[in-house]
Amino acid sequence: MNKQKRVLAVAVVIVAFALIFYLSKPAKPVANRAAASVAAAEGKTGSTPGMPGMPAEKPSPQKAQEEAAEPEAPTVEIPPEKQQLIGVKVTTVQILPLTKTIRTVGLVEYDQRRLQTINTKVEGWVEKLYVNFTGTYVKKGEPVADIYSPELWATQQEFINVVRWAKQAKAKNGGQTAQTAGGPDVSAMIDRDARSLVEAARQRLKLFDISDPQIEKIEESEKPIRTLTIYSPYSGYVLQKNVNQGTRVMAGADLLDVADLSTVWITADIYEFEMPLIKVGDPAAVQLSYFPGRQFSTKIDYIYPTLQGETRTLKARFTLPNEGGKLKPQMFTNVEMKIGLGKRLAVPADAVINTGVRQVAYVDKGEGIFEPREVLTGVRTDKLVEVTAGLKAGEKVASSANFLIDSEAKLKGVEPLPRKTGQRQAPGEAPAAPPAAHGH
Repeated sequence: MNKQKRVLAVAVVIVAFALIFYLSKPAKPVANRAAASVAAAEGKTGSTPGMPGMPAEKPSPQKAQEEAAEPEAPTVEIPPEKQQLIGVKVTTVQILPLTKTIRTVGLVEYDQRRLQTINTKVEGWVEKLYVNFTGTYVKKGEPVADIYSPELWATQQEFINVVRWAKQAKAKNGGQTAQTAGGPDVSAMIDRDARSLVEAARQRLKLFDISDPQIEKIEESEKPIRTLTIYSPYSGYVLQKNVNQGTRVMAGADLLDVADLSTVWITADIYEFEMPLIKVGDPAAVQLSYFPGRQFSTKIDYIYPTLQGETRTLKARFTLPNEGGKLKPQMFTNVEMKIGLGKRLAVPADAVINTGVRQVAYVDKGEGIFEPREVLTGVRTDKLVEVTAGLKAGEKVASSANFLIDSEAKLKGVEPLPRKTGQRQAPGEAPAAPPAAHGH
């Protein structure tokens, strides 16, 4: 009996070890068994797909579409009753005519084309000065100074001597020219030489700015003029008086600086980012606090080619007629220019949130659903902003209370999708498809 129990125990142990050994043996992978069974059913032999020498398995069209599909745009839900509570307004993206208004400050300046200098071409002393202070208005042809010049005195004396010699030569020949037989006409030659010398001396006096009536007086009286009177060749206000009575002046010295204020310049500063918008000929309106309610119409007649480094501005110039001399140099003015930009895709300026990194608009998808979308903006006007990418005509965006929508989106963890690079349309055209937006 004990022997039978021992045999039974040994048999149980052997069966247990056999069972343990069978269970610990590694099983073949299901995928490999399935592939092997499929290969056997189709009569194929060799390696599985992906091994050397075998073509790779091509993905199905449905799988390719699923891989290329874009992620779903994130949205935030604002119930209609909540929209009414926070004051949400929705507007349509449209192609509208844009007008950019540029407002700046101008400065009245002298018209540099009408600044003149009165000078002298002889060396001498100012014996009399007719203009004694700056700001005096002088008319063209009025005397401004009398100058005594020893050089001019000597030149007049030479002219008088030539005139006397010409008169004597003419009197000696009796006013007639006789020609010797077969010889030159000596009298005619002398007469021509005399006239040439007189004309040369007269031209020399003219080069000293002596007028024709003064030269005729010297020729008739045969007496030199002690002082040369300088007449103003221009009309205008004296800006600078450089001499006093009794001052010695050199040839070419500036006596007076004169400005004609019948027209004035106004120079206005244009910011660097506004430079591409302006051009010569653009209209402008000028106002002065000195003339309340008065407006002057003008146009840009010149844009300076250099930028002011300190202010990062460019100067534009306007020309205004100064009726009655009411516009005084160094006056400040207000300048306003309205620049037509044509038709462009635009939304209200409040519809775009500037996060500092990107521009975001909330597109109304209907039934209280808003999609945050990154947009690119262009020119800004008083109430509108141009959209160059991110929206298309006909879409609706939140134009008020969008900061509250943005706060709600952040609380719910809704972030815009990144916008695809290179998606940008020409001004005034809508993009082919609304690009996704970036997180903000």
